Amino acid sequence: MILLGTIVNGLAIIIGSLLGLCFKRIPERVKTTIMQAIALAVMVLGIQMGMQSEQFLIVIGSLVIGGWIGERLQIEDHLNHLGQWLERKTGAKDGEGQIAKAFVTTTLIYVVGAMAVLGALDSGLRNDHSVLYTKALLDGFSALLFTTTLGIGVIFSFVPVVLYQGSIALLAGQIDRLLPSELLDMFIVEMTATGGVMILAIGLKLAGILDMRIANLLPAILVTGGLVSIVYYVDLLF
Repeated sequence: MILLGTIVNGLAIIIGSLLGLCFKRIPERVKTTIMQAIALAVMVLGIQMGMQSEQFLIVIGSLVIGGWIGERLQIEDHLNHLGQWLERKTGAKDGEGQIAKAFVTTTLIYVVGAMAVLGALDSGLRNDHSVLYTKALLDGFSALLFTTTLGIGVIFSFVPVVLYQGSIALLAGQIDRLLPSELLDMFIVEMTATGGVMILAIGLKLAGILDMRIANLLPAILVTGGLVSIVYYVDLLF
């Protein structure tokens, strides 16, 4: 079943979020310490991913162009509105705007990493779900931790995760036929680095150091594919 890994990943986020509700009554100072620790871990992960780039100009170009597109499309505003709509529909109350904040923050963390793309491709091409099973464990545990500090809004992030990874898995056959393996490998490397910069920004935002509309950088992932393709085919010509 092509979508098995994606479904397990979504269920892990749901289960982790529900378990996190059991720890909602911990003291506020403990929550603050946990959130600061999570922020540090997210920053280290972002730096580690960003350092994988082999052509950092592609990363910079992707972020600049992607940020411009994201601002024009107002992606973060739309995601926040979706989070607020979910809050109204479910009747969940977790502080003003907290549902939307939790939804947007965790959605970004779960979809911009390389494991989401690699795992979905493995599921679609080889029916191998091992990468997504590993991601499910990581996402489930982090969902538990995020829920203790950000609230129940974390649980809703399973929807974009399933849609995003499921779409890649279903389209994997076409992707494999259309793209040379060298181009795909190059894209994954630079996409990982671009996503790493975004994850670093998320960590800084969680720590209260940076106030930025990070979701508006999401088009940078698609722009990376375009820039990598240009560089790849130009190199072939010259």
